[in-house]
Amino acid sequence: MSIVKESFGQTRDGQNVEAFFFTNTNGVMAKIINYGATIVSVEAPDRAGRMTDVVLGFDDMAGYQGADNPYFGACCGRFANRIAGGKFTLDGVEYSLAVNNEPNALHGGWLGFDKKVWEAEIVGDSVRMSLTSPDGEEGYPGTLRIEIIYTLTDDNELRIDYTAETEQKTVLNLTNHSYFNLAGGGSHGGHLMQINADRYTVVDGDSIPTGELRDVAGTEMDFRTPRAIGAEIERTAEGYDHNYCICQSAAGELTFTARVVEPESGRTLECWTTEPGVQLYTGNFLDNIKGKGGVVYKRREGFCLETQHFPDSPNHAEFPSTALAPGEVYAQTCIYKFAVA
Repeated sequence: MSIVKESFGQTRDGQNVEAFFFTNTNGVMAKIINYGATIVSVEAPDRAGRMTDVVLGFDDMAGYQGADNPYFGACCGRFANRIAGGKFTLDGVEYSLAVNNEPNALHGGWLGFDKKVWEAEIVGDSVRMSLTSPDGEEGYPGTLRIEIIYTLTDDNELRIDYTAETEQKTVLNLTNHSYFNLAGGGSHGGHLMQINADRYTVVDGDSIPTGELRDVAGTEMDFRTPRAIGAEIERTAEGYDHNYCICQSAAGELTFTARVVEPESGRTLECWTTEPGVQLYTGNFLDNIKGKGGVVYKRREGFCLETQHFPDSPNHAEFPSTALAPGEVYAQTCIYKFAVA
C-alpha cells in the first residue's frame, strides 16, 4: 500500500486543498481530496486487467465548487438526504434549517460538509480527515466534531469509517455520495443490481417519507435478486431515488448491502454498511455535466449507493433514531469492494 499527497489547488477563498493517491498491491487506485472529504476517482480492473476510473467527478476545484456539482463523491452532512420543511423538533425544541431543496433541507444545507475543507493527514495505511461544525451551523444544534478514516485494502475494499461526538444533543446522518459507473461511461441501465432489502420507505411528491415501509415484492423496487437497473426504471416517477431498509440481523452490524455487476467488463461492486438504510439514486438529474477529461455526464450515467439512516428520521419516531447526545459516539462504516466476475 502506498499513499502520496499532492496539491489539488485552492478554494475560491484561498484555502489549500490536498489530494491523496492510494495504490494497493493489486494496482487498484483511489484519489480522495480533503474538500468535502471527496472521493474523486477509483481505478479498478476488468476481466482482462484493464484499469478504468469507475467514479464520476471533476478534474479540478473549479468543477467541485461549480454550481452544477451534484455532490460528486462527497461526504454529506450534518444530515444526509432530506428533512421535511427544513424543520425538526428535538426534546421539545423546534429547529429551523437551511431550506436548500425547496421545500426541504437536503444534505446539510447550503454549506454542508461537502463544501468544507477538512483537516487531513496520512496515518499508516489510511488517511484521517477531521472537521468541527459549530453550534448553529445551517441551523443544527451543538458543536460537532467528526472524523473520517479512508482505507484502501489489498482486498480492493475502499473502507470509510466515521466517528463523531457532540457537545449538545443533535441529529446526525452522514453518507458518501459517490456516483459509480462500472463500465467507465455510458448508460448504467445494463448494470445488474442486487439490494439486500425487502422493504423501502415510501415517499410523497417532495421525496419525504410518509412513514410507510412497503414490501418490495412484485414491484419495480424489488432488487432482492439481481436484475438490470434499467429493467423497470420507467415504472418509477423519475428513476430510482429511494431509501431501502437493509435486512440486518442486529442494529449496527456490518451487513451486505448491495452488489452490482457490469456484464461486459465483468467489474463488480459490493457495498457493506453498519447503517440501516441505503439510498439508491440513479443519476436522474445529471444534465450534461462536463466532468473529468472533458467527458460529459448525462442522465442515468452514474448510480449512487448512499449508506445512511432513513430520510427525515428526526420527524419519524418510528424510524431508527438519528439523535446523538453528549457522551455518545456516533460510529458507522461503509465499504465499497471492487472485484471481477
